[in-house]
Amino acid sequence: MPRFGYKTRKAAQVAAFFALKEGGSINVLKLAKLLYIGDREHLSRYDLPILFDSFVSMDHGPVTSTTLDYVNGYQEDRANWDAFVSDRAGYNVGVASDQLTIDDLDELSDAELDTLESVWAKFGGMDRYAVRDWTHKNCGEWEDPRGSSTPIPYERVLKFLGKDHTAEIAQEIETVRSLDKALSYAQ
Repeated sequence: MPRFGYKTRKAAQVAAFFALKEGGSINVLKLAKLLYIGDREHLSRYDLPILFDSFVSMDHGPVTSTTLDYVNGYQEDRANWDAFVSDRAGYNVGVASDQLTIDDLDELSDAELDTLESVWAKFGGMDRYAVRDWTHKNCGEWEDPRGSSTPIPYERVLKFLGKDHTAEIAQEIETVRSLDKALSYAQ
């Protein structure tokens, strides 16, 4: 039975998707922005994120918090992450194996892959600073935290996406996240 909510393996596969598209290795800032934009675009299309991560405003724009911690090596439970993404080397991360292909990303649905493909088509040719600047100008939910970080509630993102019933959609997302967390403790 598929489970929803934040999954390290799925987050690693999204990161690996973008690294593969970039030729096997991708700049961390660019990746952080693409991860956020991918989740935001999926919210726009389907009223659900891909990652079910927490969103945070940081100096360089909005990010998916837990996934960025994995990218930066701050998370300890790394088996599912390390299967798809290499350790950070300077300002880059890459795929864990030269043999990895998009077909190996079995946690991602066709709809999620379609969203990620469209994000890559729009932003893949941009450098890290251009993607960052785009989030500053086009993600109204981001507020400059001035050297700190500030949570971005799902309801705020949905509002800036022009969604109706933002509170209800945000509550459904939070319910899924809470249920998944409770189920993970029960196992």
